[in-house]
Amino acid sequence: MRAFRLRRNMSWVSFLMAIAIVSTPLTSFAQTKIAYHSNRFKPADDVRLGRQAAAEAEQQFPLLRDAEVTAYVESVGQRLVASIPPEFRHPEFRFYFKVINARDINAFALPGGPMYVNRGMIEAARTEGEMAGVMAHELSHVALRHGTAQATKAQKYAVGAGVAGILGTILGGPAVGQLAQLPIGAYFLKYSREYETEADLLGARIMANAGYDPRDLANMFRTIEAQGGGGGGWFSDHPSPANRYARINQEAQYLPVQNRIADTREFFAIKERLRGYPRAQTMADIQRSGRRYPDQGTEYPTGDRTNYPNTPLGRVDYPSSRYRSYSEFGMVRLSVPDNWREISEQDSVWFAPQGAYGSSGNGQSVFTHGVNVGVMQTRSRNLQQATNEYVSQLQQGNNNLRSRSGYQRTYIDGRNALSISMTNINEGTGRSEVVNLVTTQTNNGELLFVIAVSPESDYSNYQNVFQNVLRSIRLSE
Repeated sequence: MRAFRLRRNMSWVSFLMAIAIVSTPLTSFAQTKIAYHSNRFKPADDVRLGRQAAAEAEQQFPLLRDAEVTAYVESVGQRLVASIPPEFRHPEFRFYFKVINARDINAFALPGGPMYVNRGMIEAARTEGEMAGVMAHELSHVALRHGTAQATKAQKYAVGAGVAGILGTILGGPAVGQLAQLPIGAYFLKYSREYETEADLLGARIMANAGYDPRDLANMFRTIEAQGGGGGGWFSDHPSPANRYARINQEAQYLPVQNRIADTREFFAIKERLRGYPRAQTMADIQRSGRRYPDQGTEYPTGDRTNYPNTPLGRVDYPSSRYRSYSEFGMVRLSVPDNWREISEQDSVWFAPQGAYGSSGNGQSVFTHGVNVGVMQTRSRNLQQATNEYVSQLQQGNNNLRSRSGYQRTYIDGRNALSISMTNINEGTGRSEVVNLVTTQTNNGELLFVIAVSPESDYSNYQNVFQNVLRSIRLSE
């Protein structure tokens, strides 16, 4: 009797186990297991290395300064970031997305989160899903920490030695001269077949979580193939496209798409916008030219749609606590937050954060935050009279500019100077802003002016920064 009861209980347990197996989602069994590789570096090392490499990348490659295109790519990228499975998320990482004005079908993500998408990749993609697929693949390398994992395998190399080499491999490795002198670069962007497969599989999973069909990642291989390989870049740098196409499609059948994205009209609007630009160079042509882009804002001084964005972006990067020095007009040296761009105007130079500059409807440049420095000839060698002359010119060009106070005496590099605070309605945003002007005279009688601008609501956050910039000014004449 006891034995019979045991057999019956065992049969009941087997029945329940069978029900549990049948009711378990198929994806639990079918999804390929992905795990981190051995890594002797901390996530903070990824962040540090990525920031260094990003700073160098932005001097090597021309960025596309189009607010609409950049904001669109950023929105797709952040949707993908939010869809990274929890086990592969790193709170230390800071993901951001920029567009390179090059026609190669390419994209690359650096350790810790910076990602760059070539204009040519957006133009080549037939759907938003195909573009998102390339981005998801590159994000997966970052999430899986493949860069520092491969560096771990190269025990004789130090992670800090890899910045130049990383960028060298983007353009093809040793053929690009000094950038490729440090061979550690090959361990960051020339990934092994195993790592590429893992990035495909995690990328497909991220896509499904974000509302994209993972098959679009596989389809991007066919799209690039149909366009003759895209002239190098993402397609040629990644092995076995045919096998990967099949492998991604196999994985995709087990990945339910969450909240599928149906409306991608913005993608086609962005492609149409890009068609209005002149033909871009290839990355190899950019490299051969030897040109560097240390202050890319200077590439976009005219204020039209192919240069500045139509209006300043609403989100403005907060000033960095680190400062960078510039020399202007052969006699002025100053320091500004290192995340501000140098932007040349006709008779002056602006320093402004990303998102704080654009153009008005009449094509005039507009700034919401920043510092403007310039030198001009005036009729008077008296500082107050020369300053009055300059203020009158400013007010003639802007009827909204009003003085908040009278002149205050101050100093610039030990020289007598005048300061005056004014209010204005920003022509691009319609917001009230504070405009502080400080002037002094050079030895030859020219007027040196420094203008600090910020929205009235942000003024308290920028006042100390403006004072730091003013105190940093040194004159040599």
